Amino acid sequence: MGDNLNNAGKQDDIRINVNESWELRDWCIKLGVTPERLREAVKAVGPLVRDVKAYLAR
Repeated sequence: MGDNLNNAGKQDDIRINVNESWELRDWCIKLGVTPERLREAVKAVGPLVRDVKAYLAR
């Protein structure tokens, strides 16, 4: 089942879900990247924030 946006809690600080538009937008702002760049990073290294940050720092 998908996320219930009416019952949105705190964003997951460990994983990035690029399939949720609001989460994609928030992570792009937080990391200072475009949605395309964030999707590329998640595809390359997976959804863990620490891995995505390391990939983007290269």
